[in-house]
Order: sequence, then C-alpha cells, then structure tokens
Amino acid sequence: MVEKYESAQQRIRRTATEVYAVLSDFNNFTPIVADRVEGWRVDGDECSFSAKGFSVTLTMVERVEPNLVKIQVSPFDLTAWLQLKEVDGNVDGELPDTRMRIVVRAEMNVMVKMMIGSKIQSAIDALAAQIAAAFNS
Repeated sequence: MVEKYESAQQRIRRTATEVYAVLSDFNNFTPIVADRVEGWRVDGDECSFSAKGFSVTLTMVERVEPNLVKIQVSPFDLTAWLQLKEVDGNVDGELPDTRMRIVVRAEMNVMVKMMIGSKIQSAIDALAAQIAAAFNS
C-alpha cells in the first residue's frame, strides 16, 4: 500500500531559484551531512551513506527548475519531492518569499506503517523546518 506524507509548508526568505540551486545538488549537502553519517559519498546525481547500520542511496530522478527536486531513496521503496513555489517576492524592497514542502510517498505494508509511519511524518516535518531555518539564518 502506498502511503503519502506531507511536511508543513515552510517559508524561506530567498528566491525559489536560490533554494533550488542548493537543494538540486548533493555536493551542497556535504558540509552538513558528512559528519553525521558514515561513508558519505557523492557521485553526480547520486549520493550514498550508512546510518544506524543501513546503507542508503539517494538518487535525483527529476528536476524542474526552480520548483521541484524528486529523489528516490534506496533500498526503500520511497520517493521524496521537494516542492518550491515563489510568492509575492521582492515587492517594494521586501525579501523574496518561497514556500517549500516535502512530500514523501512510500510503499509499505500495514505493520510497517504502524511501526514507522509517525516517525516518517516527524522526520519530514523536522527536515523541512531545518532547511528553512538554514536558508533564513
């Protein structure tokens, strides 16, 4: 069964183009992630690492500049979309305003959903908030 999780929408005071430029390149994640996981490696549109005994590979499977980055997570049957929408930005000297949301679709059975469903939701909410905070600081 396919389950869908959506983060809370986050406000980022940058243009969608600026945010997209960072999120669409795994090399930009290296300073943030490399010390938190084992074996961090980036190879073009793919990165891999180990965390808590699991080997994980992330592959960018679609980019639509400046609005979308789609990432496949292996070995799990999980896909994440980072959606960006610029709204009313830079009017009368105001800061740009981009809204970001993370959407995750995961194939999982009922037992797995009961065990980790709420953890997925908490994780994507936290990740979206952290991304927004990093851009807004």
